[in-house]
Parts: sequence; C-alpha cells; structure tokens
Amino acid sequence: MNYHHSYHAGNFADVVKHVILIELITFLKKKSAAFCYIDTHAGSGYHDLFAEFAAKNKEYLNGIEKIIQQPDPPSFITNYLHCIQKINNQLTHTSDSSQRFYPGSSMIAQYFMRPQDRMITCELQPQVYQSLKTVFFNNQQVATHHLDGYLALKAFIPPREQRGLVLIDPPYENPDEFKQIAQSLPLVFKRWQNGILMIWYPIKNEHQVTRFLRTIKQAIEQPVLINELTIYADLSQHLNGCGVIIINPPWSFDQSMNKILPWLWKTLTIQQQGRYRTYLLK
Repeated sequence: MNYHHSYHAGNFADVVKHVILIELITFLKKKSAAFCYIDTHAGSGYHDLFAEFAAKNKEYLNGIEKIIQQPDPPSFITNYLHCIQKINNQLTHTSDSSQRFYPGSSMIAQYFMRPQDRMITCELQPQVYQSLKTVFFNNQQVATHHLDGYLALKAFIPPREQRGLVLIDPPYENPDEFKQIAQSLPLVFKRWQNGILMIWYPIKNEHQVTRFLRTIKQAIEQPVLINELTIYADLSQHLNGCGVIIINPPWSFDQSMNKILPWLWKTLTIQQQGRYRTYLLK
C-alpha cells in the first residue's frame, strides 16, 4: 500500500472528521457508564506537519490553519483546538503555542476519554502499527492490535461495556472499499444493535457515493445520519469534499450537526464554493 495520510494531515477533511468525532464522544460522556472506542484503521497516531510528506502539499493550510485563525470560535471548535494544542505540548515537551503535530483520531479520542473508558486501535501496515504502538506504549486504557480493521469488527464487537463508538476510516485505496464497508455492517448490528458507528468517506465521485449510501441503507435497519461538506463547486478536484455517516446517532445529534457543519463550511470553503448538508438516510 502506497498511501501516506501524512500528505493530507490536518486538511479540511481531517478537521470535519475530528470535530464530529469529538462531538460524538461528548454525547457518550453524558452518561457515567463506561464506553469503548474502536478505531479500525487507526494509522500512526499523529503526523509531523513539518516533515516531508505533509510539507509537500501543505494541505493543513486549508484545514487546521484556517480554524486556528478564526476569531471567537464556538465551543465545539475551542474544545477541538485545545485538544490539538495539549497534544502538541505533550509531544514537544513544551508549553508554547506552536502547531507542529497533527494528531490522528485515536489520540484525539483518548484525550477526551475518562478513566473508566477504553480504546481498541487496529492498524494493518507493519511500520505504521509500530508507530501507533509507540504512541500508546504502557497506556493501560488502550489496546493496540496489528490487525485488519474489518477483522477487528468481528473480533471486538460487541465490546464488554455494551456502549461505545466504532470509527471506520480506511484509506480508500482499494476500489472495493465502499463495498467492503457495507458488507461488514450486518454482522456488526446482528451482534450489537445499539452500537454507534462513524464512517468517514471521501467525496470524489457523486454516483459512487450515491451507490454506497444506497447499499448501506439496504444492508441495515438502524437509523443513518449523513453529514457532508464540500469545498469546491464540482467533482473535478482530487478531493472535493467528505462525508461522515453516523449509524445509531445519539438523540438530537442532528441538531449539533446543524450548528457544526455551517460553521465549518463557512470557514473551510474555497471562495464560497461547495455545500454542506445533514439528513437522515431514507
């Protein structure tokens, strides 16, 4: 596999994904009972924005950097930025305001977890897995596995807590990735009817996305909330936008998305292009 997420670290799609992830965890924390967070394609844990891959295209300039520059951001953004800053301070062993590193989903989730909560991370690529394992070395709250993410769904669901969130965020290099995701869902919900799943997907081909969403709706009976944001007017761009599927969304979570997506689109759009929308899949 030739994919390096470091090329895209901190870009607009990462921002959208991670702000929604934090909001979901915030909803889970409204109840005192422990939850389990499962990251099926966890990656390396964090990315150096000054290193070769990220510095090549500097996609973070149209992502996290735009967010940082906004005056008086809403609370869901201040929570996100505070997390990014604290993780940077942890990695650099300083207390300055520099933003050299951009954390992946697993580090962000772990930052917001409580002592009673638990995390399972999976990564298939050997070198990337070693990096991830180093990040969470000796962390009793996190179990890191060298394992295919779809096999992880079979191995770890349902979690013993019976509450939790699964993030499915593969690299989408495999042309059958959309199909593989949809095929994995019936078993998940056969074992764990009330589990919350968050699926990130790229928006490059509108017809491909439409087929993907239709297949998901046919595969399961659970409520499916779609959240999409594009930053260009058409689909000729390499990555026009991204979507986040939330299966079994918490009560009133769509109201949160109706606040989050407009703010993100206004901040991240390129010359007021693209759109945002949130809706229940029917």
